[in-house]
Formats: sequence, C-alpha cells, structure tokens
Amino acid sequence: MKSKKRKAKKIKKEVNKVKMALCLLVEAIVILTLVVIIGWNKGVGDWMESLQRPVVRKLEMSGINSPYAVLMQVKGGKIIGNMKGDEKIYPASMTKIMTVIVAIENLDDLDEEITLTQEMFAGLYEQDATQAGFQPGETVRAIDLLYGAMLPSGAECCIALADTVGGSRDGFVEMMNKKAQKLGMNGTHFCDTTGLHDPDHYSTVRDIAVLLRYALRNDTFREIIESPRHSTGVTNIHPSGITYYSTMFKNLSDTSVTGGKILGGKTGYTSEAGLCLASFAEIYDREYILVTAGAAGNTGSPLHVQDAVTIYNRLGKAIEAQMTESDGSES
Repeated sequence: MKSKKRKAKKIKKEVNKVKMALCLLVEAIVILTLVVIIGWNKGVGDWMESLQRPVVRKLEMSGINSPYAVLMQVKGGKIIGNMKGDEKIYPASMTKIMTVIVAIENLDDLDEEITLTQEMFAGLYEQDATQAGFQPGETVRAIDLLYGAMLPSGAECCIALADTVGGSRDGFVEMMNKKAQKLGMNGTHFCDTTGLHDPDHYSTVRDIAVLLRYALRNDTFREIIESPRHSTGVTNIHPSGITYYSTMFKNLSDTSVTGGKILGGKTGYTSEAGLCLASFAEIYDREYILVTAGAAGNTGSPLHVQDAVTIYNRLGKAIEAQMTESDGSES
C-alpha cells in the first residue's frame, strides 16, 4: 500500500515538472513572439529587407577628377571600387581624421578647458594654414577644438589638442602613428597633426578609408563629422562664441544622391596633395565610404565634392539596376 502511494506521489511530481516545463516553454514562445513583433515595428523588418537588396560587388571608378579613389562598404570593409588605392598620396587635412579620433579616445573630459598659447600659432600664418578663428590666450573647451579641427579644418585646434593630449606635438604624432599601425594602415606615416605638406607625411586612399571606417564607430566622432556647422561656447575672447562651417557641406548644397544621401566628410588641400575628400554616405540602407585624392584645382574648388556626388550617384543607379533585374527574374 505504501509503495503504491510513493509511486503515485512520484508520478504526480513528474507530471507537475512536465506541466511547469510546458508553462515555461509557452511563456518563452509568447515573449519571443512579442519581441519579434515589437522589433519588426522598430526596424527589424527594414533591416531584413535591406539584407535582401542586391549588393554591388564592383563599381567602375573612372571618369572623375581625382586620380586616386577607393569606395568601401562600411559593414565588413569590402572595397568595391578601386583606382590606385594603394599608391602613395599626400593626405593634406584628411590627416585631421586621425588627429580628432586619437584626441577623443584620450581625453578624459570633452568639456575640459584648454588655453591656446602664442607658441601654438608659430608658423601657421607663414605656412598659410587654415584656422578656425581662435586667438592666442583664448580658453576653449576641448569639444569646440574637436569641431574646429574637423569642420573648418583649424590647424590651431589640432596643435592645442596635440599639446594637451600628447604632452607635445611629437608625442601626439607618435600616438597617431601607433594607431595607424594598429589599424593596419601600412602605407601611412604621419609627421604632424594638421596635414601641412612634408615629403615624409603620406598615406593611401585605402588607408584613409580604413581610418574613417574605424573612426565612425565612435559616436562623438560621428556626431562631429556629420555636422554642417557648430557654434562654440562663450570664451574669454569671443563672448558670443564662434560659429564655423564644414568645408565639405559648404560646397554641397544638396546632400541627396541616388538612393540616399551624403552624411559627412573631411576635405583636404595642399598644392602637393591636390584636392582630397574622405566622405561617407547611406545608399539604400547601407553605408559606404569614398576617399579621393589628387584632383587638380585650388583650395576653393569643389571638384573633389563633385567626384563624391558622381560616384555615389553611380553606385545608387547600379543598385537600382540590380533591383530591377531581380524583380524581372522573379516575375
């Protein structure tokens, strides 16, 4: 009799375990279903649709003003367009991409106040270096120097950041070269933070694309490079602050391209480097980086920006053509 009761209790316990397991399974299915539904409404559906869109595996890069060009897909880093991508170039102010990302990664406080000294301006006027508009003795927040280096390409901002973060310009340049080595930028060597010409300061358009792809992972960097303009805080010399503008966006009245838009970029120019531009765009829900260098012209010419519009439009049309072909094969 006792053995029958023990057996009944054991069976009942096993049944309860099964019931509990089934309840947990049902709960898990319900939760998973809700997550999928909510996720779909918040963009998962768009993401899955984007995966089904055709990818351009190779794009023709000829017919532009720049003799050097690389087009890279941000996700995965695949090169889909290449014209002399590994040949040596002078990067000019595209250098400031490295200056800004190294500074961001090593500043403890982006609101830290930094005073620009007379020494930081030495040689800038003689070399006709672009400046953001700060003056010797001016105290500026680090974040305003970062915007000043990227948007108006201010050389004094780069030097102030370098002295603060690296202890000296040479110390900061060493940090830049170490970062380049870590990123696999094997065709790159930096001599300064600004990109002012030096025969030993060189890179490749592929390396600059690798650098920009890395930098875009940083939210602060992305926010800066995507900004058409920035107004600084109040300083001891500029009581209303300074407003400066992106050297790329001021030459780009319309950011729209086929299937998307240009999101941001950093221009560069010296007489030895020619016109340079490292930009990125979103086209049919995918991001792409385009780096061009060596276009003929002077500092006010928009030929490098025109090249970006040309290539991004060409890419968008190539994707559209593949989408049309895909639709035709399904019908």
